[in-house]
Amino acid sequence: MITSIIYILGIVCAIWCVVDIFKTAKCGIIGKILFSILVLAFSWIGFAVYYFLLRGKI
Repeated sequence: MITSIIYILGIVCAIWCVVDIFKTAKCGIIGKILFSILVLAFSWIGFAVYYFLLRGKI
């Protein structure tokens, strides 16, 4: 039960990151798609890397 909640929260966070990437990223469309695929592929890790390291830089 708790693992399902953690999984769903990870997917929600990853989707939020994808929306944020497409709204604010200054890179081209290919870069946005690449970052989005990476965030979705590595749900929690992708969220953490994007939010803490890349959010203001791309």
